[in-house]
Amino acid sequence: MNKPLNGLLIGCGFFSRNHLHGWSDVEGAEIGAVCDLDPARAEAYAKEYSIPEFHVDASILKSGAFDFVDICTTMDTHEDLVALAVEAGVPVIVQKPFAPDIETCRRIQANAEAAGVRVMLHENFRFQNVFRRLRDILDSGEIGETTFARLSWRNDIDVYTNQPYLTKTKRFMIMDVGIHMIDLARFLMGNADAVTCLNQSVKEGIAGEDAATMLLRHDNAATSIIDVSYASHRTPSLFPQTLGEIEGRLGTVQILQGEVLRIHSNRTTRDEKVEDDGRSWTSEPWIQIQDSVPKTQQHFIDALRSGQAFETSAEDSLQTYSLAEAAYQSADTGKLIEISSLEEVD
Repeated sequence: MNKPLNGLLIGCGFFSRNHLHGWSDVEGAEIGAVCDLDPARAEAYAKEYSIPEFHVDASILKSGAFDFVDICTTMDTHEDLVALAVEAGVPVIVQKPFAPDIETCRRIQANAEAAGVRVMLHENFRFQNVFRRLRDILDSGEIGETTFARLSWRNDIDVYTNQPYLTKTKRFMIMDVGIHMIDLARFLMGNADAVTCLNQSVKEGIAGEDAATMLLRHDNAATSIIDVSYASHRTPSLFPQTLGEIEGRLGTVQILQGEVLRIHSNRTTRDEKVEDDGRSWTSEPWIQIQDSVPKTQQHFIDALRSGQAFETSAEDSLQTYSLAEAAYQSADTGKLIEISSLEEVD
């Protein structure tokens, strides 16, 4: 019962370093092998992180040696890789975004559900320390029922050097960061049933949007505004902080720089500084994001062992993806898109 679950990590790219560091901090799991199409890179990562095996063919999943797989690859590969894991009966944690379009997301989810294989999306923003604390404050009832939120993620960090494919990605900002923010809005404010969106392409020569502004209507009639940008110049950079506020019927919580929550309630104001975890492998400015990775992974492992539901299961993440899909449709048509209309079209 105490034996760690043995995992395979597929995809030795830019962000997988955080995954591998994160797994070393997770209780009850270990990575027994890495896999990448580039054998030199797979071998280098295996040596760097003291992992016993490396492979170039993901069909190693069929060996029966693995209790789970972490798919840390681009979204265009997810359907085939998750299908391989489903065929092998291996539970999956897969990087966002789920897939290039909602139809593919639905196929992946339906295939896994039919086979009884559990799939979780690596939606780590909601596992950031500041937002777990914010969720606790909301659950306490201190500011009452929520009525409005604003979530803002704006900077000019160079994402193109490490991920050059993003310059040619037609669905860019919403899929890269916006989908994290949509999931965060759902985590804090509940599900939403309609979206209005405006997109911008500020940087010259890119195929998709590098800025977007979304307005969500939540099921309880609350509204939230999400704005994201890779073209916002400020010194020092705000990366990777999410700023904003949440209003309730009894008070407000502001999300300020430096992971500070300012709580206004009962005609008083107080600040709470949410501290990082002090992990040896994290470094500025990435600490806020890096701390959330092992917390996301720990939730995955704990849920596998206990049988509890994943917070960001494939089924749940379809709701997040539907909102992203609706945002693109809204930007294209200039109309408010009801989520129910996506089901009608399909």
